[in-house]
Amino acid sequence: MKIVIASYLEPELVARVRAVDPRLEVFYEPSLLRPPRYAADHTGSPIERTPEEEAKWRSLLAEADVLFDFDQTHLDDLPELAPNVGWIQATSAGIGERVASLGYAKRMPGAVFTTASGVHAVPLAEFCLLGMLAFTRLLFDTVEQQRRREWTRFAGSELGGRTVVVFGHGSIGAEVGRVARAVGMRVIGVKRTPGGDPEALNADEIHSAEGLLDLLPQAEFLVIAAPHTRATEGAIGEAELAALPPGAVVINVGRGSLVDEPALIAALESKRLGGAVLDVFATEPLPPDSPLWSMPNVLVSPHSAATSDRENERIVDLFCENIRRFLAAEPLLNVLDPDLRY
Repeated sequence: MKIVIASYLEPELVARVRAVDPRLEVFYEPSLLRPPRYAADHTGSPIERTPEEEAKWRSLLAEADVLFDFDQTHLDDLPELAPNVGWIQATSAGIGERVASLGYAKRMPGAVFTTASGVHAVPLAEFCLLGMLAFTRLLFDTVEQQRRREWTRFAGSELGGRTVVVFGHGSIGAEVGRVARAVGMRVIGVKRTPGGDPEALNADEIHSAEGLLDLLPQAEFLVIAAPHTRATEGAIGEAELAALPPGAVVINVGRGSLVDEPALIAALESKRLGGAVLDVFATEPLPPDSPLWSMPNVLVSPHSAATSDRENERIVDLFCENIRRFLAAEPLLNVLDPDLRY
């Protein structure tokens, strides 16, 4: 089985992939890949290959049975350049829209796509906790006073006893629930299929998405962690934001397309919402003229909440387990449903 690694990995992690099974041929040519800009960067900086380098890269794609990650240099013509690929292991959880927009499911009918679902749960949950603590402990006020060299004492609040509603209570939501309950919060999970034991998902209650509007008045914090699908696009609109209690904080680590951004901006400007912690936006990069940049009650993160210097190791753990399953003809973990888009 010929595996081509299509985005940068640390050499020791490539060695771990090679060690899974002697039947593997693992091709890793970092000089032909986009160089990473930071730890676990799977997009990388633009690269210009020489004609010889491009020919070599295309020959690797032509022989590949398996790809580790999508080839950022040939997204549009990947199905034609890699006709033998039967499986692509992605490095992101939210690949459904990309696969759909590029028509990969139809253009690569024999290929299976597996996501990195679960890999980013810990850093994303810690980011959500950071956001909730920032508002209860008045972090923005503290930083502003320090900037002004001003010493004025004040009283913050605590997270214990407060309620967080998690829209999209999957692997990320379960981890958000774990850290939230560790500080004494009440966790209400919302997911497409609400069956199962809430305790197993680190929640006090689990509800279906159809009941979201009725749950939002309890949400002192609303964490948005759902994938972008046809069902979730625009799910948090003017009516949902209006249903939140005054002073509520919105935290979005899902996708910007899930939220009506103009309605969110209006609710923040009116001070009806207490604030927002945003890692994703309707347009990325966030345009310089967006009012979100300068709002004193908004934290803007450049779609980096999921990124961790431990990310590649976790992805390779998942990839190695899936290789074992693939060779044993067992079901793979995190198989993408092209219709559901996650």
